[in-house]
Amino acid sequence: MPILQVNFKLNISTPEWREICASFAQPVADVPGLLWKIWLLNEQDMEAGGIYLFDSEQALNNYLSGPIIAQVKSHPALRDISAKQFKVMEDVTAVTRGPVSVMSAAA
Repeated sequence: MPILQVNFKLNISTPEWREICASFAQPVADVPGLLWKIWLLNEQDMEAGGIYLFDSEQALNNYLSGPIIAQVKSHPALRDISAKQFKVMEDVTAVTRGPVSVMSAAA
């Protein structure tokens, strides 16, 4: 199962960022192949981002080349954007109570 980690710095206040997130939540939820997203916010350092789990590398790649990420890249409220892809180490993740059952059920 592929994981995507996206991080960026904010050029706006965190209340403003929360409003923007509220408008993006459903379109993100509707992304084909997305199993879940955890939204991240570090108010002290003015950083935000997300951790995403996809059902396939193709779904992750489609998301990266799709309209939502295009909006993120061009949004004036965001800077220093990074996106990293990972694979889940399911065996040890199960030991530390990661959502392996969710991943296995989707496979």
